[in-house]
Amino acid sequence: MRRWVSKAVEKIEADYQRSADTHLFKLDIPTLKDIDIYLKDESTHPTGSLKHRLARSLFLYALCNGRISENTTIIEASSGSTAVSEAYFARMLGLKFIAVMPRNTAQSKINKITLFGGQCYFVDNATQMHDAATSLADQTGGYFMDQFMFAERATDWRGNNNIAESIFLQMEKETHPIPHTLVMSAGTGGTSATLGRYIRFRGHDTSLVVVDPENSVFYDSFTKKDLCLENNSSSKIEGIGRPKVEKSFQPHVIDSMIKVPDAASVATMLWLERRIGRRAGASTGTNLWGALQVAMEMRKEGLAGSVVSIMCDDGDRYLDTYYNAEWVRAVIGETQTYSEELEKLL
Repeated sequence: MRRWVSKAVEKIEADYQRSADTHLFKLDIPTLKDIDIYLKDESTHPTGSLKHRLARSLFLYALCNGRISENTTIIEASSGSTAVSEAYFARMLGLKFIAVMPRNTAQSKINKITLFGGQCYFVDNATQMHDAATSLADQTGGYFMDQFMFAERATDWRGNNNIAESIFLQMEKETHPIPHTLVMSAGTGGTSATLGRYIRFRGHDTSLVVVDPENSVFYDSFTKKDLCLENNSSSKIEGIGRPKVEKSFQPHVIDSMIKVPDAASVATMLWLERRIGRRAGASTGTNLWGALQVAMEMRKEGLAGSVVSIMCDDGDRYLDTYYNAEWVRAVIGETQTYSEELEKLL
C-alpha cells in the first residue's frame, strides 16, 4: 500500500507542476476613484473552479493519513464543483468516485462528474447529504472525503502556493499592494479559514470580510456567536451557504460578514459578464457584490486602497439556471433593482 500511496502522491504533484497559477485581474470601475478591485480567476483550473485546489488538498491529506488505498471508493457530499474536481483526481488515481448531491444540482455539473468517470447519488435537499454520504461509505467500505469537516485542515495556510499566498504575491507590483480587504464567500469555510490565517501569519494589515447568501446560517452564527445554528432550507446560490455551521468554518479569523440577497448575487454576476465578456457563477456575484459594498464604504470614508475577491467558477455550467431569465424569475425573483444600483457605478 505504501508504494501505491507514494505513486498516487507523485501523480497529484506532477499534475500540479503542469498547472499554471490562476490570473488576478483588475476591474475598471470609474466611480471608485483610488479604490482598485481585483478578482482572482479560479475558473481556469483544469476542472473549472476554486474547488480544484480543495480537491487536491483533500486527496493529499487522505493519502498521507493512510485513509486511501488502491481499492478505496471515494465518497463526497457536494453540490457540484467539489465533486467535479474530486472526480478528476479519483480518475487520475484509478479510484471509483461517488458524489452525493441535491437533485436540483445544475445538469452541466452532473455531466462533468460523469465525464471524469464519477457517479452521482441524489438526495432531496442539502440537509440530507452528510448522512447519505456516511451511509454510502459504510455500505461500500469506502472513504468519505467530508469536505465540510476537513477543508480547513487539509490546506497548508502558511503558504506553499495556497490561494492566499498567490494573491499577495500577485499584488506586489500594484498601486496598493497590501489589500485593504479580502472578500470571500463560505461553502465549507475552508478558503476563508486559509485567507484569515495567512493574513495573521504574515502580519498583513488586511481585513477579511466573508459574504453569505440567503438561507445560510453562517452570517447569523457569526453575529450571534452561536456555532450550533441550523435551518431546514438550502442556499439558492450553488456552492456556498450551508444549513448548519460546518466544522471548517472558522469565525475567529473573520473580521466581519455581509448578508447578500440572492437577487443581488445574480444581478452582479450578470453585470460582471457585461463588463468583462465572460461568464462566472452566482457565487462570484455574491463575492463581487460584497467587494463593491466594501469599496463604496471606503469611498464614503475617503479611503484609498485595494479590495480583492474570488471568481469561483465558470458560468457556462449555469446556462440552464442563473443565465436563464425564466429560471431566475421563478427561483430567485426580480433582480432589476440591484442591476440599476450596479449600473450607477459606471
